[in-house]
Amino acid sequence: MLSWSLTFLILALIAGILGFGVIAGTAASIAKILFIVFLVLLVVSAISRSLRGKTP
Repeated sequence: MLSWSLTFLILALIAGILGFGVIAGTAASIAKILFIVFLVLLVVSAISRSLRGKTP
């Protein structure tokens, strides 16, 4: 999922340089959303691992 976020970020940068404002804005928004989803999944995974490690 992080790779998708980076892909859309690079697409947004390239589109911004070439002057495609709408495409750059959309790609940047998708990159932000995917990055937030990635962070939430990372936190959930870390919490579930710590809870699983404490139970016998």
